Amino acid sequence: MQPKKLTVRKDKRSLEIQFFDGEVFEYPAEALRVMSPSAEVKGHTPDQRVTVSGKRNVEIMKMEPVGNYAVRITFDDMHDTGIYSWALFRELGENFPEKWQNYLHELTLKNLDRNS
Repeated sequence: MQPKKLTVRKDKRSLEIQFFDGEVFEYPAEALRVMSPSAEVKGHTPDQRVTVSGKRNVEIMKMEPVGNYAVRITFDDMHDTGIYSWALFRELGENFPEKWQNYLHELTLKNLDRNS
């Protein structure tokens, strides 16, 4: 499950992950930030989950390995508590269109905006 290669784009607004089976996924920094697996975003129960808005222009500042199973991403808004496992990256990559549409729908329902 461990990826072959992780590449943060020069503009720091996306991350590309190549898996050993040939699958390649590109994740916008905004999506990684708003879908962070951190307790700050996910909460400790489903009803504590927070819809994060205003992250359209967020950038990836750094990534640090967490054992052999994940990375911790630090974003330029200083959010750094999410640990992104290889399994999470794979699941997000395979289901990104649906997850992104659900996020955009949530923003609309809550009168939130990607810009603020």
